[in-house]
This record gives sequence, C-alpha cells and structure tokens, in this order.
Amino acid sequence: MTQNYVMIVLKLLGALGLLIYGMRMMSDALQKMTGPQLRHILAKMTTNRFTGMATGTFVTCAVQSSSATTVMTVSFVSAGLLTLQQAISVIMGANIGTTLTAWIMSLGYSVDLTNVVFPAFFFGMLLIYKKKHRFVGDFLFGIAFMFLSLVMLSTAGKEMDLEHNQQVVDFFASFDTGSYWTIISFLAIGTVITCIVQSSAAVMAITILLCSTGVLPIYLGIALVMGENIGTTATANLAALGANTQARRAALAHLLFNVFGVVWVLCIFYPFVNMVCRLVGYDPAASGQVQLLPVVLAMFHTCFNVTNTAILIGLIPQIERVVCWLLPEKGSVEQEEFRLKYIQAHLMKTPEISVLQAQKETGLFAQRVQQMFGLVCELFETEDDDQFKKLYDRVAHQEDIMDRMEMEIARYLEQVSDNHLSDSTKNKVRQMLREISELESIADSCYNLARALHRRQESGHDFTPALKDQLRKMAGLTNEALTQMNTIMRGHRHEHDIQDTYRIENDINLMRRQLKEDNIRAVNEHEYDYSIGTIYSDMVSEYEKLGDYVVNVVQARFDTK
Repeated sequence: MTQNYVMIVLKLLGALGLLIYGMRMMSDALQKMTGPQLRHILAKMTTNRFTGMATGTFVTCAVQSSSATTVMTVSFVSAGLLTLQQAISVIMGANIGTTLTAWIMSLGYSVDLTNVVFPAFFFGMLLIYKKKHRFVGDFLFGIAFMFLSLVMLSTAGKEMDLEHNQQVVDFFASFDTGSYWTIISFLAIGTVITCIVQSSAAVMAITILLCSTGVLPIYLGIALVMGENIGTTATANLAALGANTQARRAALAHLLFNVFGVVWVLCIFYPFVNMVCRLVGYDPAASGQVQLLPVVLAMFHTCFNVTNTAILIGLIPQIERVVCWLLPEKGSVEQEEFRLKYIQAHLMKTPEISVLQAQKETGLFAQRVQQMFGLVCELFETEDDDQFKKLYDRVAHQEDIMDRMEMEIARYLEQVSDNHLSDSTKNKVRQMLREISELESIADSCYNLARALHRRQESGHDFTPALKDQLRKMAGLTNEALTQMNTIMRGHRHEHDIQDTYRIENDINLMRRQLKEDNIRAVNEHEYDYSIGTIYSDMVSEYEKLGDYVVNVVQARFDTK
C-alpha cells in the first residue's frame, strides 16, 4: 500500500513538473515568434490604461503564465520601452489573463484532453522539423505537455482515492472553515508554497486536485488561491532585485495590486465566496457536488482579479506615486554612471528583446560620450587651476566609465549571440558591436584632447586669441557632428539623411587642412611658441579623428538591416 502511494506521489510530482515545463515551453516559443514585434505591439496597445490592461490579458492568455508576462513587462520598463504607468496597466491585465489557466485546469478534470494532446504532438513534431515554423511547433508541444500533465494529474488524483482515506478526510475536517484564523493560515501556506515553487499554476493544480476529491473544503481551497495570487508576485520581484529603480517599482506595483485585492476580499470573505458559489450553482453547506468545486475555484479566481482590476484601474497614477514614494531614486549621478541603465542580464527573456535593451544602452552610451566632449570644451575655457584639475579628473573618470560600458555591452551582446538568432538580429548585434567600439574611440579622443590641454597648462604657455577662436570653431563643428549622431541614434534611419553627417565631416576635414597649413606658417614666422603650436596641431588632428569616428557610428547605424 505504501509503495502504491509512493508511486502515485512520484506521478503527481512528475505531472507538476511537466505542467511547469509545458507552460514555460509555450511562453518561450511565443516570445520567440513575436519577439521582434513585441516592442511595437506594446507601444501601440498601451496608449491608455484600458488598452494596456487588454494587452496584458491577451499576452498572458497566449503564454499561459502571468509570471512570464510580468517579468517581460519589468524587462521592458528596465529597458525604457514602457513607462511605469503603462507597465502597471499591463500587469493588471496579466492578472485577468492568468484566470484562463484555472479554467483550463478545471476543464481537465471533466473533459478527456487526450483528444487534444496527441494531435498537438503530431503536428508540433512536423513543424519543428521545418526550420521556418519550428517555434510554432514548440508552442504546440508546450500545449500538448500542459494538457498531458492535466490528464496525469486527474489520473493521479483518482488513484490516490483521498475521499476514502479517513485520515486525510479527518485532517482537513479538523480545520474550522468558519474561522478567519484558519483562512489566513491557508492563505499564508498558499503564498509560501507559490514563492518556493515559483509557479502559481502548479499550486493551483494541487488545489484543484484536492478540492476535486472532496477532502479540501472550498473555503480553504479559495484561501490557498488567494495566497497563490500574492506568491506569484515573487518571480517578478526577484527578477527585478538587481535591475534599475523603475523596474523594481513595476514589480512592487504588482505586489501591492495583489495584496490590496486579498485585503478587501478578506474583509467580505464569506459573502463574496458564497456569491461566487451561487454563480455556479454550488451550495457550500450541502454534501456532494464535488465535480463543481474546480469550477468554483476558477470562477473565484476570475471574479477576484476582474473586480480588483475594476477597482484599481482608475487609480494607476496614485499607485505610481505610492511605489515611487516607497522606492525613491538613490545614489548620486556619478554613482549611477557605474551601472548600465537598460541592460539587466538576469532579465534576459529572448534575444530580440535583449537586442532592444542593448540598443537603448548604446544610445545612452552615445549621449554620455557627447557629455564627455562637453566637459572637454568646458576644460578648454577654464582658467582657474583648481577648477581645471577637477574637470580634468572628471574627464579621466568618464574615460574609465566609457571603457567599462563598452566591455559590459559587448559581453551582453556575446551572451545574446549564444542563442539562436534570426539573420536580421545577427546583423543588429554585429553593427552594435561596431558602434560601441567607435563610441569608445570617441571617448579616447575626448581624453586625448583633455591631455593636450593638460600639457598646455603644465607648459606655462597659452594659446593666442586667434588660436582659441579657431579651436572653438573646430570644437563647434565636432559637437554638431556628435549632436547629429545622437539624433540618428535616438530616431529611425528613414527619418534622417546620412549626407548631413558627411557634410559636417567634410567641413571638419577642410578646416583641419587649413588650420594645419596656417599653424606651420605661424610657427615658422615665430608668431607663438613651438610647443604651443605642437599642442594646437595635436588638438586639431584629434578633432578630425573624432569626426571620423562619428561617421563610423552613423554608418553602422544606417547599415543595420
């Protein structure tokens, strides 16, 4: 007898593992199918709180995992692809979308799903062997695994025959279902188990299994479901631990949303549950009707999330203010510069989404390079020795940061390259590696300009007014090139003309040739010291090199397919 129970428990655990794997497979396949379009879909479908909620509902229904949707949403917030308000509305929709999972599970206890499983396996296998449609095949395999696990769970539940096990029946009967302490205890158990398992679907499956056998009273089953709603927020919060502040705020908003729902339901627990029971024609006081218990759980899950969303969807700005108050921005600007803003490696979901994050980070890299050039221009105008030293140290510090940014973005792109990539994504990765290399070269040129100015200060000589004016003009053209580069990095290629960049580069080249010739003549005629002439010539050459690097960055961006 004991051996039979061991085998049944092993079957139960295997079925739960298959359920989690199937849902994960579905989620990953769908994200790979839609990855390149996800940013545009979310941008278009989250224009207001209601479309954002609808988007979250639709995506979660498709991937069958609210955790996948919320972690994806946190990733988008981290990458700057979604605002916090948009993310909150999507998360609300995700909570509604996840109720479909409960309905599918309740269906699995009343319908023979093997009629769906085997055709899904067959067609999935055919599509997997076709390279073009392999992700659709993976998606069908995920569906098949999920339905097969539900069949296995139902079979294992019947084999356990818990309704005739007096010890189990007596154990659950010993709990006072009319006591709030009992309800809160089971709520806590559901929360803890879901946090450990990291899958609310698996815990929901166990709850439905216990209720379907009749050993677990409906009030205790619903308490477990409420705990699962809190526990499922752990996945996104854990994923956001090392992310930026906005990502942590999005994860916290998910937690607050679900906790608020649990609190108000607890206040009217018994009337609310009885109302749900009446909707499906179930009487908690009567015996029998065990076949309706999975439906009651699914109905409660739906009513709970839909009502909670209806209450809070009009309060999204207030929720945003609360999470911003609970998680304020920390650290100075200098400290923040040591961290990548958009790339969070542990939030990587699909290569396509990761490339979007890397593009945002590369755009920020370009902005920081221009800010570094601004420091060099400020250094050029500084006459106070103490101020000069502070600015020079800042430029040197920025150069170290630029080196680190290049290495960390490159390392991240290498991780992305380890995945299966489409040809267009491979091209984007190659061009981005080229962009960051050229941007780091721009940073090196900025540092070389600062070093030239440092040599000028140590020499005890200064540029003549005429030389200063010429260098200012050269710096102005270079800054114009950097501004044009950043405009292109922020926008779309079709909105810009690369000829504008070539025009600025040509102006820089012409000015460099003219200034070089003038410098040779002025030194020969002893208009200023030879050492100043050398520093001046080095700076002019460095401005011209910097302009070339800018052109290389822009070309890389225009070459991206």
